[in-house]
Amino acid sequence: MARGAAPSPLPTRDEIIRWAEAHPDARRRDLLDAFAVSGRDKVELKRALRELEADGRLDLRRRKPRRQPERRAGAGPPPVAVADVVAIDDQGDLVLRADVAPDASIYLPVETLDHAAPGVGDRLLVRLRDAGDGRHEARLLKVLPRLPREVAGIVEAAADGLRLRPADRKSRTEYLIRAEDAAAAVPGDLVRCAVLAGRRLELPRARVVERLGRADEPRALSLMAAVQAELPLAFPPAALAQAAAARPVALGERTDLRDLPLVTIDGEDARDFDDAVWAAADEDPANQGGHRLLVAIADVAWYVRPGDALDGAALERGNSVYFPDRVLPMLPEALSNGLCSLKPNEDRACVAVEMRIDRHGHLRRHRFVRGLMRSRARLTYTQVQRAADGDPDAVTGPLLGPVIRPLYAAYAALATARRKRGTIELDLPERQVLLDPAGRPIDIRRRERLASHMLIEEFMILANVAAATALEEAHEPCLYRVHDKPDPLRLEALAQFLERLGVPWTGTAHRPGDFTRLLERLAEHELREMIAGFVLRAQAQAVYSARNIGHFGLNLRRYAHFTSPIRRYSDLVVHRALIRALGLGEGGREAVVDRRALDELGAHLSRCERRAMEAERRVVERFVALFMQGRVGGVFAGRVTGVQRFGLFVTLDETGAEGLVPVATLGDDAFLLDERHHALVGQRYGETFGLGDIVRVELADADPVAGMLSFRLDTHERAHGARLAREAWRKAGGGRRLAQHRRR
Repeated sequence: MARGAAPSPLPTRDEIIRWAEAHPDARRRDLLDAFAVSGRDKVELKRALRELEADGRLDLRRRKPRRQPERRAGAGPPPVAVADVVAIDDQGDLVLRADVAPDASIYLPVETLDHAAPGVGDRLLVRLRDAGDGRHEARLLKVLPRLPREVAGIVEAAADGLRLRPADRKSRTEYLIRAEDAAAAVPGDLVRCAVLAGRRLELPRARVVERLGRADEPRALSLMAAVQAELPLAFPPAALAQAAAARPVALGERTDLRDLPLVTIDGEDARDFDDAVWAAADEDPANQGGHRLLVAIADVAWYVRPGDALDGAALERGNSVYFPDRVLPMLPEALSNGLCSLKPNEDRACVAVEMRIDRHGHLRRHRFVRGLMRSRARLTYTQVQRAADGDPDAVTGPLLGPVIRPLYAAYAALATARRKRGTIELDLPERQVLLDPAGRPIDIRRRERLASHMLIEEFMILANVAAATALEEAHEPCLYRVHDKPDPLRLEALAQFLERLGVPWTGTAHRPGDFTRLLERLAEHELREMIAGFVLRAQAQAVYSARNIGHFGLNLRRYAHFTSPIRRYSDLVVHRALIRALGLGEGGREAVVDRRALDELGAHLSRCERRAMEAERRVVERFVALFMQGRVGGVFAGRVTGVQRFGLFVTLDETGAEGLVPVATLGDDAFLLDERHHALVGQRYGETFGLGDIVRVELADADPVAGMLSFRLDTHERAHGARLAREAWRKAGGGRRLAQHRRR
């Protein structure tokens, strides 16, 4: 079919059979090309072919190839091989690579699979058939455990040479570093290694690929986490060149927003500024007491077009990743810190939404424009809050009346609507790692949450709702940010946990506000923070999806991420959809949108987000361990926040750092896990340790590579769960056995 021609209609089964009879030497791929279907029709055609073959009415797979080359001894892969999925071709089939025949062209037809298709990176056991034309068709026998191709960790000396201890705390495997790599690394180095094949019952071997630094160098710790999480560290040259060639935009047909006193409000450590805000009282007599709001977002879609080099790099990353000492940006710095950063007193391209809310904080109408703006100031949350509290500085003083107070007035209305709507308010503390100029951690603090934080949060939520609403009204497919209702089994587990703590709760929460009211009742409870953590773990994971099921946590019917296209690809997708749907100029997405492809994109971005969150958490743990390394031997106050068979997890009051008290250090007794009461119970003496216990612990060890702290118990005061566990032990005869033991 000629390029650009319309796709053919889906053929009937009789048409398929007649075509196959007229082309006796054809294969399945020939038939797919002949009917030239696309999208979902291609999947339906493959399903029809499979059904016809299962019924015996069609046999395309076993036909003699049009050209059957003579096979030379040793040429091509063996009949059965281990192969890795390296790509997915334009037909949706899996492209494989086998180590035993690295140059062989192997594909696995996706329609031959009975279950979900394996993904890129999976390792398969397959049966191979020569399909002619130098190609080999695979049939899946088994999906094999995925083996690491690379591993990051610390080099340590051993009797048999140098060994690599992986940074992943879940890994129990050490690797023997090749003798020829001894010059590339020394004990104490953090390295990235390629895993080599080894013999059974021997340590696997590794080849040093890159030295990352020393274990006591903070930047090496974050770099190792990035390597471990397989995060891209460098941009392709084409993407860098494209970003460097970008230039500021002219006003042209854009809406001129430069007279509005827009400001950015971010944290002191913010590295990019992609949203600016403005508010004023609504002068419309029909909306007395209402407000006009404007949220302006960097116009990333102008610079990053679908399918170009920047787009490919951004899609691979999915989002920016933030470590205490560095950022792995989704876009090169020429954009993320340059033309797409809303710096003060510089013209910047933006996509803006003007919104009008009534005095109750309800969104009455909205309008999206493509504009040119100029930020009046780069403000911080602390600055803005101090100004609102009556302590302005030289920057916020002139802005207090015309800019800051109207923002807070609009926020008051939005906060009222939020409370009435009912959302999940967990108020969990966030740890902040403070660094010295050399990048070493000097303090661990709990980040303060101010009204200014919530102001920006509510403005962004409203803009995200407006974006999703605008796309629905335009009947344009949307990549939603969705959050499902909690699983009933998780709610039951939460109710049982609360019961053990003496907190009555039915476990039948149907609305987000039910969780908030629970936590409000526990505002003064000593375990409030820990309970909030359990409430969080009872919730579903928020994800990106083309299917709108609403956002349970925010109690919103429609919601889409729109406000951070510098650091989230999902927001760029929404910008492109708005540009196309509302006719806002260049840079919109293509006219034809495959909803299944949009759903697959959402799944990819959700995986990228989870990968980034895990890497960020690991880096913070390593920086905390590096900070605590100088305090080994110190005694700290804390609480038991986790109980496992192997020990107690303790969170320190001062820093929020978490570490393990191994069960072997708890005393001369055999401790078993009482799952009902979330406690460890000594079978001989009845000593119990449970959730919420107040403890003082000595820091025994701090391992920055693994990000782990080890404690020894100093003092211990039982909480409700441990007392219940001890009473259960007594009722089970433990007290009688203890008395008999003492008499003996």
